[in-house]
Amino acid sequence: MEVNPSNRAPRTLLDKIWQTHHVLTREDGQSLLYVDSHFLQDGSAPAFEMLRQRGLKAHAPQRGFATPDHYVPTANRDLASIADPEKRAMADALREDSKSLGITFFGLDDVRQGIVHVVGPEQGMSRPGMLIVCGDSHTSTHGALGALAFGIGATEVAHVLATQTLWQRKPKALRIVLEGRLPAGVSAKDVILAIIARIGAGGATGHVIEYSGPGIASLSMEGRLTVCNMSIEAGGRAGMIAPDDTTFNYLAGRPFAPAGAEWDREVTRWRSLASDPGASFDKEVSLDVGSLRPMVTWGNSPEDALPIDARVPDPAAAPNGERRVAMQRSMDYMGLTPGMPLDGLKIDRAFIGSCTNGRIEDLKAAAAVVKGRKVAQSVEAWVVPGSGLVKQEAEALGLDRIFRDAGFQWREAGCSMCLGTNGDTVAPGQRSASTTNRNFVGRQGPGSRTHLMSPVMVAAAALSGHLVDVRPMLAEGI
Repeated sequence: MEVNPSNRAPRTLLDKIWQTHHVLTREDGQSLLYVDSHFLQDGSAPAFEMLRQRGLKAHAPQRGFATPDHYVPTANRDLASIADPEKRAMADALREDSKSLGITFFGLDDVRQGIVHVVGPEQGMSRPGMLIVCGDSHTSTHGALGALAFGIGATEVAHVLATQTLWQRKPKALRIVLEGRLPAGVSAKDVILAIIARIGAGGATGHVIEYSGPGIASLSMEGRLTVCNMSIEAGGRAGMIAPDDTTFNYLAGRPFAPAGAEWDREVTRWRSLASDPGASFDKEVSLDVGSLRPMVTWGNSPEDALPIDARVPDPAAAPNGERRVAMQRSMDYMGLTPGMPLDGLKIDRAFIGSCTNGRIEDLKAAAAVVKGRKVAQSVEAWVVPGSGLVKQEAEALGLDRIFRDAGFQWREAGCSMCLGTNGDTVAPGQRSASTTNRNFVGRQGPGSRTHLMSPVMVAAAALSGHLVDVRPMLAEGI
């Protein structure tokens, strides 16, 4: 007997998507979920091999999509230039693996190729109400469109390929309410760094985060993608934002988005996905974004983030011995001492790109700072667009000329220096200003020292030769 919807308890966005994808529950409490979209990249090679060994085919190849991103070269489009033979083999195998199973594939000869978490939304493959998985932790990005999206391991990738389903234990729900509006010079990247600094790198462990409030409503779609992208850095299983007119306007006309009467029906359905008034969350946090300042990290975790006008903290003031030891270890690795001002800290490398900040809005914002200025002689600066289409649009707008004239390298699409692979690395002991999402020990190369920040902050650091508050530069350009 069907329950009368009017008598049903208020549900969260997570509840609604979970229930519509639930197939059955087994004795240990895990649910079998149907997967709408399965994104694959060059790191998926072990999963394809598992299928081959068992003689299995893809259950629903039309629901898969693949593009190489992790190990592809960004100096050129030649896979033969990948020095590591294992990584070269994985990047090269994705085309044939996808072809053999009938999965849509965007290769290096396709302008639509790029970082999978940039391409999915860009193509309209990521849509509200979907359950999306990918063998990469930053799959949480796609939750910005009102989807439940999370990363899975190689065995799970193989399971989804073979069955289009996945066993999962339902996470708890954490709502983060963002009050106020962002001040000038402060962006979505500053918001998520401030959130992680507030709740900690494990603050959302076991939870799916739903971001809400006027501070989220005022963000562009690309800003929302940035926030959800780094939900995993707060320990979250996923990040989600209820779809609204911003979402629908972004998706309208995308190649894989519905059209015509189907579009109208879907928008009506998508509007019903928002958490019901009175829906219960296991945990709630509120943050006023109106008082935020540009953020930078100082340590080896995204939670080690402070406003640019702050100073390196003193481990002696840590709340406990474990944290004190961790802070001291980070300072030793990063070459910092307590009390050092963050503003003025010299850098060697500057990187604008990644699935966090490699979209056209990010490049436009950075170019506005760079225009008419020059990169400091001591700095090597790169811009790596998140996809071939981002690169194409940026070049049509003349952004590539702005960056090149300033002294930036203008590269091909890929993950690049975010994970320090394929030669796109920061040398030992060098300090990097980066728009990426992780700053742990060796992330951008052995001995690399990474400071996370927004695209405009990286642009300002590249020009100045050191970490600096971008707001005076932005004011000069008004």
